[in-house]
Amino acid sequence: MTLRPARTEELPAIWAILQFAIEQRRLDGSAQWQDGYPNPDTVRDDMQHGAAYVVEEDGELLLYAAVLFEPEPAYEAIEGRWLTNGPYVVLHRVAASPKAKGKGIASTFFRMVEDLCRERGVPSIKVDTNFDNAPMLRIMDKLGYTYCGEVYFRGKARRAYEKLIR
Repeated sequence: MTLRPARTEELPAIWAILQFAIEQRRLDGSAQWQDGYPNPDTVRDDMQHGAAYVVEEDGELLLYAAVLFEPEPAYEAIEGRWLTNGPYVVLHRVAASPKAKGKGIASTFFRMVEDLCRERGVPSIKVDTNFDNAPMLRIMDKLGYTYCGEVYFRGKARRAYEKLIR
């Protein structure tokens, strides 16, 4: 498996992955991503900012996510406290393909991002998720992320996590 920047021509495949994830959130009873976000324009914006990443295996896209090496403005107003105040990577819009079922792709992705952080000398990863996104909450726990408080996106509270990279 390889983590790499997404290519413009992959937008249809990426959007299919996101549509599957949006439906999974709905079927799980989650309110996350049930309001028209994310959408193809969101992915185009990620691509324009160099934040669109995919995990690929044997030519097949298995996961899409935004990997940002810049501060997230919404994280400045945390209700709680981050572990660090220095540079960090932000992960948004983590979505797995139905073809990735049973492969532990999300955990693999997070570990790949940790390796990318080590390569670039970035000491932490920050991520947020809905209170009702059980799969992501399990991943945060499994991979040793620390709950730091709440942040707000589009007027809604989200659980905020950080992991120090060593």
